[in-house]
Amino acid sequence: MLTVNDLPLEFESGMTVRDVLKRKNYIWRMIAVFIDGEFVPKAKYDSRQVPDGADVKVIHQIAGG
Repeated sequence: MLTVNDLPLEFESGMTVRDVLKRKNYIWRMIAVFIDGEFVPKAKYDSRQVPDGADVKVIHQIAGG
């Protein structure tokens, strides 16, 4: 089981950051992803696996003025 923004998500072996984003329907272009407090660069979303029990935070970056 994973926790994504404080909500549970069923774990699947081999799950990547991209898989988590798709399963949770996060479609924003400007986001920051952290796994257990560690920042994950966008270039690693397809290869960075998410371990079982991980705490994932997805933060939508907002610009204002």
